[in-house]
Amino acid sequence: MENTLQHITLHQFKLQSGNTLDLNLSYQIFGAELFSAPIILINHALTGNSNVSGENGWWKTLVGDQKIFDTTNFTVLCFNIPGNGYDGFFIDHCEDFTTKDIANIFLEGLFSLNIKKLHAIIGGSLGGAIGWEMLSIKPDLTEKFIPIACDYKTSDWLHAQCLVQQFLLKQNEKPLEKARIHAMLCYRTPESLNLRFNNEWIQDQQIRKSHDWLNFHGKSLNERFSLKAYHLMNQLLMTINTDSEQLINITAEVHLISVDSDLFFPAFEMKNCFEFLHKTKGNVFYHEIKSIHGHDAFLMEYEQLNNILQKILN
Repeated sequence: MENTLQHITLHQFKLQSGNTLDLNLSYQIFGAELFSAPIILINHALTGNSNVSGENGWWKTLVGDQKIFDTTNFTVLCFNIPGNGYDGFFIDHCEDFTTKDIANIFLEGLFSLNIKKLHAIIGGSLGGAIGWEMLSIKPDLTEKFIPIACDYKTSDWLHAQCLVQQFLLKQNEKPLEKARIHAMLCYRTPESLNLRFNNEWIQDQQIRKSHDWLNFHGKSLNERFSLKAYHLMNQLLMTINTDSEQLINITAEVHLISVDSDLFFPAFEMKNCFEFLHKTKGNVFYHEIKSIHGHDAFLMEYEQLNNILQKILN
């Protein structure tokens, strides 16, 4: 059963830029009552939110009663990235924010809830990157860390894609739809699209099926997400900058899960991270989802992800 949206007000929170502002940090808790069971923090990705379970939960395949994140045995907590709009709160000056700011905000949220230790932190894409930043600040925060399809820094390739996103988001006509269409080409692969659509056309509309599918994704995001929120999330993707030397201090068991065909956060980057950590840490492990679908496979290949997570959590 999904829980109600709850709120923490952070007064005069200081950002990395030196600016201060009052922030609304909203969150939801699922499953066992707080402090009655091990706590799992799920960090949502770019267009996600705190609603991870229940009828409309975006990760309901994995979070719920008798599921991999079993809400009968765990307390599952998820914060909204302030400004994602899920709670009606938006950020006007997104350029003031970095991914480290969000990490500090989440840590402040945990402090406000009197949570000193987590059983696990899990996050895909941007959510995983926020996890890296959190643990670089507080390396003993959690027993397990599971970053999925992400890296601890913004690569040149990722930054370049975000620059294109930034350009499209500043267009006057249908900026969010245009940005989403481009993003879908980063989240999937040529093989995935070619196999799915096979150069077929919708004859009565004289449009390729792939074109229609991209238009659909652009319009649907435009209906449920805001331009301000998208600007902020793109800004955060551009500012992932965890100090690699600080990663060595992380005490958690680290399980990196990549997607072999990921174009957004390529698997080789996660392998490089694993190899770097493995030199000094014995409790770091690498797992790989095999898929033609690219970055989005972590939201599609549930059977593979489920099998990996089951081994980690057990």
